[in-house]
Amino acid sequence: MSNAPALRSLIWEWIQVALLGANLIWTTLCLGGFRAETMVVTSMLTGLLFVVHLLARADAAAARVWPANGANGDEWRGAAPAVERAEGPPDPDVARRMSGGMEGTAVLPALTRKATLAPRPGDVSLHPASWLVLPFLVYAAANVAWISPVPWLGWRDWFGWAQLGIMFWVALNGVRSPAARGTLFTLLLLLGLTAVVLGCYQRFVRPDWLMLGRTQVQQFVGRASGSFGIPNSLAALLLLLLPPCCALALRRGASAVQRVLFGYVAVVFLLGLGLTVSRGAWISLAVVLVAWPLFARGGSWRRRLGWTAVVGVTLGAIALTAFFQVDLVRERWIKLKQDSGELSRPILWRGAWRIFAEHPVWGSGAGSFAVAFEKHRPATFQDDPLWAHNDYLNTLSDYGAVGFTLCFGAWAVVGWGAHRARKRGRTGFPDQAALHAAAGSGDSALQDPPVTAAGLLDSAMFRRGLAAGLVAFALQLFVDFHFKIPALALAFAVVAALYVQAAWPQCRAPAERGDFFKAWGFAAVAFATLIGLIGHVLPLYRAEALRYDARRAIDRLAVRATPVSEWRPVLTDALKALQRANRIDPTNAAAWADLSYVKALFAWIEPTRLDAFAIEAEHAADRALALSKADPEFWIRRGVALDMRRRHLEAGAAFVQAVATAPAWAGAWYHHAFHLSLIPSQRGRALAAVEFCLRLDAGNREAQALRRRLTESGGAP
Repeated sequence: MSNAPALRSLIWEWIQVALLGANLIWTTLCLGGFRAETMVVTSMLTGLLFVVHLLARADAAAARVWPANGANGDEWRGAAPAVERAEGPPDPDVARRMSGGMEGTAVLPALTRKATLAPRPGDVSLHPASWLVLPFLVYAAANVAWISPVPWLGWRDWFGWAQLGIMFWVALNGVRSPAARGTLFTLLLLLGLTAVVLGCYQRFVRPDWLMLGRTQVQQFVGRASGSFGIPNSLAALLLLLLPPCCALALRRGASAVQRVLFGYVAVVFLLGLGLTVSRGAWISLAVVLVAWPLFARGGSWRRRLGWTAVVGVTLGAIALTAFFQVDLVRERWIKLKQDSGELSRPILWRGAWRIFAEHPVWGSGAGSFAVAFEKHRPATFQDDPLWAHNDYLNTLSDYGAVGFTLCFGAWAVVGWGAHRARKRGRTGFPDQAALHAAAGSGDSALQDPPVTAAGLLDSAMFRRGLAAGLVAFALQLFVDFHFKIPALALAFAVVAALYVQAAWPQCRAPAERGDFFKAWGFAAVAFATLIGLIGHVLPLYRAEALRYDARRAIDRLAVRATPVSEWRPVLTDALKALQRANRIDPTNAAAWADLSYVKALFAWIEPTRLDAFAIEAEHAADRALALSKADPEFWIRRGVALDMRRRHLEAGAAFVQAVATAPAWAGAWYHHAFHLSLIPSQRGRALAAVEFCLRLDAGNREAQALRRRLTESGGAP
């Protein structure tokens, strides 16, 4: 019964692996997991994962304070009893498991001498790298509370970062055995293969197919996105996984089966990457592959430069072949040349930089890029961006220099720490390194361990593959928003944890008298996490899911030009959903604004109740503005409600505020023009406003119809 804590530790670990895996599967197969209804499940899985991890650590600390079956307490204050404290020779089964399958009498004495380095049940030590993610999360929470002009969006953005941090923390501290780590990496490979298969189906069978019954937007038809909604997202996942697979296939000492297996997986991933036609991913991978020989250990500089030249020439030949043989590839590169680069991304990047220039220290506020961008929107750009298409600039504009430094500076320190640990030779899990050294394998930092699960995960070549994948992913962040896609953030966190575990091993903490308080402390944090999950996070996403679906249904009425006589069932369902969303999360200002919108639309199908709907619409718009005055649509909703009540002077002030908030947004100018058209004396200004709207967006059908009615009737519509 003395092994009871070890068994409990094993059970806790595999529960965490199961929750980690379930979250990876769920987010990856649900368009990346960014939709609000998907995030309801994702947030629940993440919260439960962290709670389980904390309870596991509380149980481990308690095992050191209250040993099972009346043990004297010293047993679990040292190393695993079957190895370090046991009298006589160690248990051969335990020795075999800890040695990764190595057998021989030379290993057994080493186990007794060096097992104190090994993670053991009751160990409550935390890897120092895991603490580095906390300062940014604390700062980001303060930013949401005191700086963000859109706190309901800010909290969702904060939870995205928190989810990344939790996954990294748990994968680093809670998944420590070779079998568990190998299971996580295998799961990532299977998800990558599944995504590529779906991408092939999408590319060669149904180009407009998407997961969850969705239809691919026209701009991405012909490119594979797999289980994601965006081809670049699939490319990012493959960037993380392709270099480690290549490393395992090329690893010194790999068996023929391993070379064939991992080589095949790498070829499949390379095929999937090609089908995405993602220029940013291709360039990122090319940079990493060309630079890889330069940073490889061993060999002269002449040899490294030679390999770099060979890789560069090979990649150049592949690129030229693809350019001349694949029409879509040629079209995308020609378009890049015609546009002198990118059209939309530089606009967003300049906007993000100007936002940062206005708020250099603390940023414009968490989750505020979309509304802050309105001030810097050029007249020729009428898209509705959520993010800056550059995670570095997006973080800089939202959180300022302080947040940027705490966020990416922390990851830089993690990478630097792992690099320093690797240079000092502290690579692999301590128990494996000790065993390999004891078995006569030499310097474990320079030689790959034997071909076992632990040997593969702790091999030098695999570490370099993980590092290459992380660097390629980080390079692509310059042109995309991968940290905003939960599946990619979670995959990054797991791969980063695997790399840190292999390159910067976790050392065992000595026994402490504070274990009693640690046990209760972990349990208290777990309880607080559960309360926060149930009381704040889940309502946040449940309300947004209801709001999003309701607004999507309303917008389809306009897109499809649905007759007014067919509006009632859609508006009735939307009204119920929005009312429920407001009850679940009264802090979601967008839900209040959309409720105001629905009330205004109801007046079209029930004109006899115009005044009642107008009052309700005004009340909902005021609730939205009480929460945030940064969104121009909230002012529009108030102006529409006041126009319905024939309070045109107050409505005019609201529309002026909307135009001031978004001076180059065609939607604001259209509603301002419509308001002016209701006042006979303002017909000239209405025509001027609608003309300016059409200069901003010549294809705006509502503005075209309004101009036509104004010019033909000579008065109000």
